Amino acid sequence: MRRGMWDREMVALLLLLALMPMLLAWLGFGGVDALVRLMFTLLISGLWHFIFMLTRAQPPSFAGALTGVAVAMLVPQDLSVGQLTLGISFGSVMAELVFGGWGRNVLNPATVTLAFLGFGFPTAPWHDFAVPVSWAAIPALAIGAFFGVMSARLIFGALAVLALAFAAGLPVADVVPMAGIVLALLVTDPVASASTRLGGWLNGTLYAALVVLFASGWEGAAAAQIAVSAALLASLAAPLLDEIAIAIWTARRRRRHG
Repeated sequence: MRRGMWDREMVALLLLLALMPMLLAWLGFGGVDALVRLMFTLLISGLWHFIFMLTRAQPPSFAGALTGVAVAMLVPQDLSVGQLTLGISFGSVMAELVFGGWGRNVLNPATVTLAFLGFGFPTAPWHDFAVPVSWAAIPALAIGAFFGVMSARLIFGALAVLALAFAAGLPVADVVPMAGIVLALLVTDPVASASTRLGGWLNGTLYAALVVLFASGWEGAAAAQIAVSAALLASLAAPLLDEIAIAIWTARRRRRHG
C-alpha cells in the first residue's frame, strides 16, 4: 500500500465499515449466542496477531478483526471450543501470519479456516441466515465498492452470472442469498482476489460459476458449504486469472505497437 492515508490499516478499517450492515443484522437476529461467538473468534484471531506482532516487532493490525467477523458468521454449528480454536489458529497462522501478515498472504485466512473446519468436521451442520442478513450484503458490497476496497468488477461479474443462472431456471435460488454473504465476507478480499481489471471480472465470474455448478450437482450440501468451497477455489485461481489478464494485455500491446 502507498504511504499516507491509504495504508493497509485504512483499507482494513474501511472493509470493517463496509461489513457493518451485515454484521449488525446478524447480531440482531443471532442475539447473545452470536455475540459470544464473535467475541471468541476475535479473541483467538487477535491473540495470534498479538503473538506475531511481538515476535516481529510490528504494529498492531485490524486485519485480525476481518477474519474474526467472517469466521463468526459462517463457521459450522456445534463445534467445541477446542475445534473452533484449532480451526481459527490454523487459518490465521498458516494462511496469513506465516507469510508476513495481511497484504502478503495468498488466501483469505477466514476462507482457509472455514474450509478446514468444514472438511475436517463434516458432520457439523452449517449455519443458515435470516433473510434480512442476506439483504444486508447489498449495502455491504455497495459501501466496499464505493470506497474502492472491494472490486466492483468482481462483484458485478459474480452477480451477472448468478442472475443469468437464476433466469435460466437453474437450482440456485436457495444458494444465492448465502453466495452474496460469502461474496462480501470472503471473495472480495482485496488481498486474496484478482487485482487486474480483467482478472476481477474473471474472478467474480468463476466464483459464481462454481456456486452454480455445486448447487446443481452437489447433493446434500448446505448453501454455506457450497459458497465457501466456491470461494476457496476462486481464491486459489486468482493469481492465474491475473496472469491470463496480463498475458492478454501484453499480446494486444504487441499487436498494436509491434
